[in-house]
Amino acid sequence: MHTFEFDGEKYKKASKHQKEWGNSLIGELTLKGHETILDLGCGDGRLTEQLAQLVPNGSVLGIDGSSGMIETAKQRSRYNLVFTQMDINRIHFHNEFNVIFSNATLHWIRDHKKLLYNSFMALKEGGMLLWDFAGDGNCSNFYEVVQEKIQDENYKPYFNNFEWPWYMPVKTDYEKIIATFGFSRYNITEVNRDRYFTSPDEMIKWIDQPSIVPFINVIPNELKAVFREEIIKLMLERTLQSDGTCFESFRRIHVKAIK
Repeated sequence: MHTFEFDGEKYKKASKHQKEWGNSLIGELTLKGHETILDLGCGDGRLTEQLAQLVPNGSVLGIDGSSGMIETAKQRSRYNLVFTQMDINRIHFHNEFNVIFSNATLHWIRDHKKLLYNSFMALKEGGMLLWDFAGDGNCSNFYEVVQEKIQDENYKPYFNNFEWPWYMPVKTDYEKIIATFGFSRYNITEVNRDRYFTSPDEMIKWIDQPSIVPFINVIPNELKAVFREEIIKLMLERTLQSDGTCFESFRRIHVKAIK
């Protein structure tokens, strides 16, 4: 996994839809209040804080590879809530967590076989994975626009050794992977969360944090602003609706698995 630097404060303002999904995911948990929870890709810590409030006699660890995210998240630290910067692909826990939670993060992890193995080992017996991440068909407009721009002669040389940052599987492929890890039961579903951003400004904030970050990182400083402007122009041309909203497809993989 590449570790990208994100701006935690900007992400707070640009992640309304991710928080909506996360609230729904948290609503699936039935907790007694003493559980230990690991949040993979905690971001700015808002959802992690909600998890901590549900386990007053337990504990929650939020991890994220971005120092900018962790710096923002640490403002929410409390007696049963700790945040630490850590590469998700390098977690090495054993029999420590009742729940491993993740919302809108794990498409940034390319090696899900390793992720599932490490997560299985980290769970206590009877523990649960509860994950939501991007699946096949997610952000189709942004995907097409970025593919076009990185093939543009003005930018193509900078992407010669570029590794595509996301893993977005189809349900059947993911079922084949998770079946090999010894979970007592699991359920994988595809969820359509297509969205109309309320305004171009709302969509642009989402483009800036986090969507464009992996691509703009490899471009020389003198071209970053122009590259961003061209991406935004194309996105507006393809997504802007007559009522001023902007449409983008959001397709999710929902994972629930019990050890």
